[in-house]
Formats: sequence, C-alpha cells, structure tokens
Amino acid sequence: MKFLMIIMTSVLVNNYVLSRFLGICPFLGVSKKLNQATGMGIAVTFVMLLATSVTWPIQTYLLDRFNLGYLQTIVFILVIAALVQFVEIVLKKYLPALHASLGIYLPLITTNCAVLGVTINNIRDGYTFLESMVSSLGCGIGFLFAMVLFSGVRSRLEDAEPPKAFEGLPITLIAAAITSLSLFGFSGVATGLFGG
Repeated sequence: MKFLMIIMTSVLVNNYVLSRFLGICPFLGVSKKLNQATGMGIAVTFVMLLATSVTWPIQTYLLDRFNLGYLQTIVFILVIAALVQFVEIVLKKYLPALHASLGIYLPLITTNCAVLGVTINNIRDGYTFLESMVSSLGCGIGFLFAMVLFSGVRSRLEDAEPPKAFEGLPITLIAAAITSLSLFGFSGVATGLFGG
C-alpha cells in the first residue's frame, strides 16, 4: 500500500513538472509533438531510475559513511551526466529516429533539475532503496504524464487564435499554468485514500 501511495503522490500530487516546477525546459521545448513528448518522458523516466539506482548507494555507503555529504550535489550531477551520455549513445545506435527528433533536448537531460531533484529528495525523504526506486518510477511516470498532457494542450493551441499579444510563448505559459492547476484537486484524493 505504501508503494501505491508513493507512486500516486509522485504522479499526481507532487508532480515534479506541474507542482514543483522542475524540468520546465523540456516540458516547454519538447511538448509540441506527441511522439517527441512521449520519447522525452520515457528517456527521463529511464534516467531517473538509473540515477536513483546509482546515487542512493553512493550516498548511503560512501558519502554518509565518510561524512562527505557536502559533495552530494556535485557527485549526483556527475553521475547523471554520465548516465545521460550512456542513454544518448544507446538511442543513437538503436533508435536513431527518436534520437534525431529529441535533438538538443536529449543532452539537456543532464541539466534537467527534475532528475537531480528526484535523487536528492529520495535521500532527504529517508526512503529505502526500494522506496527510492518506486518514487523515481512514479516521478518519471508523472513527468511523462505531464509531457503527454501538455502535448495535447499544445496541439489545441495551434488551432486557437489568441489575441496578438498572447501569440507564441505567452499563450504557452498561460496554458502551462492552467494545466498545472488541473492537478491540485488530487492532493485531497491522496489524503483521503492514504490518510495523509
């Protein structure tokens, strides 16, 4: 039951993009087309899981054991950068169309603060390794959900005719704000189902 609560709150209540506003760059940059948004969401989910599976043991068995906690951010960034390079190499070799469609946004996963935020928050929240992996999966699914949801919204914006002052980025930001408001109601559901 605890794992279900972690996933539900990660996807709907504490969504890293729509509630915590982390990972906004790919959210705004790659959400124009559904296939790109889906590919980016899956890639970020994969990197979140990989990053958590590597950073949690590093934090627990190396940084905490030798009182090197102050190095957490820099070590985690280096690990994430290496993992993103690995994912990029794999995509380039086995899925070249997806690699080409993601373009510059794939290497930007390295600087995606949602990935770093998930790894640090899993440690901060005191999760065990398994709970951290479930949390990362939920956060990745939440990122994918936000990307796909906003991709649908943006496809509707292409047909809209907003006032001249709202064309382009302004209407996109307004749509993103309204999309993020759509998840606020789920916090009550999670509290009701899981008791806070």
